[in-house]
Amino acid sequence: MRIHTGDKRYKCHMCDKAFSQSVSLNSHMSLHTGDKPYKCHMCDKAFSQSVNLNRHMSLHTGDKPYKCHMCDKAFSQSVNLNRHMSVHTGDKPYKCHMCDKAFSESGHLNRHMRVHTGDKPYKCHTCDKAFSQSGHLNNHMRVHTGDKPYKCSLCDKSFSESGSLKRHKHHIHSNRRLYQCPFCGKMFKTNIEVKRHVRIHTDTKPHSCRHCSDRFMRSEQLKRHLLVSHNEGTWFICNICQKKFSHGGDLKIHIRRHNAVKPYVCSECPKRFCTASGLKRHQLVHIDVKSFGCILCDKSFRHKRSVVEHFDRCASKLSLSDMLPIF
Repeated sequence: MRIHTGDKRYKCHMCDKAFSQSVSLNSHMSLHTGDKPYKCHMCDKAFSQSVNLNRHMSLHTGDKPYKCHMCDKAFSQSVNLNRHMSVHTGDKPYKCHMCDKAFSESGHLNRHMRVHTGDKPYKCHTCDKAFSQSGHLNNHMRVHTGDKPYKCSLCDKSFSESGSLKRHKHHIHSNRRLYQCPFCGKMFKTNIEVKRHVRIHTDTKPHSCRHCSDRFMRSEQLKRHLLVSHNEGTWFICNICQKKFSHGGDLKIHIRRHNAVKPYVCSECPKRFCTASGLKRHQLVHIDVKSFGCILCDKSFRHKRSVVEHFDRCASKLSLSDMLPIF
């Protein structure tokens, strides 16, 4: 009956969450105390509830008895199958009364409502950060512990979040390009890469400087402009050589070169690289694909810089009358 009346008499004394059942409050308290008595005997994971441990064990056993009758997907839990079915039915009965968004699950709607209310009930007990979702707090806690449980099977990189590992594999180790530019047909790995690329064709510059009339295609270009031209923001400075960078990621790569750290390993040979782009360029050696062709002759090249250098040499050998028919 408390589901119908909305009665939540069991209140957490460490945040503003409340529950209709005492067992739900007890489970919630483990977020604050960090108590996880249910430990997996096959890996180092631990859980606050036995039901969560039982669900986790299916990852080791690979048991997926709940099968979708509309596609070939299978799940270890019936609740996951029920969630999946909304993909086929498109049913989203839980609608937000403050915007036009709708959701297939009530839990997703509840999480979404925090966007409007600004509610962040999950607070870190080590620093003053707070989060709207418990999963975000769990991910944040790894900043303090240094834990990176998600390891790439193709190189020696590891990550604190499963999503980061998934993105890493897609960007670094996968050649699948599903998104196409409508102007030139070039293919990209992600939709956001296409959107950035299209700005080259449309000359769209959505990032404008608040101090002058300059505009930029990318936010990182604006950030560097503010630092260099208006002294706004914070430089990232190398503590070894004092070189300055506008982005923390660039400093991180720079420090790897000082320390000779090369986390990106080629799957075809033992070569290692400091950056993902370095590995990507190298991998072309193992693939017999030459995507860059010279328009003056029939030669083709694996690298863009190679065809640019070749073009200068090739053009110098031809007279102007030879080149005019080509253009």
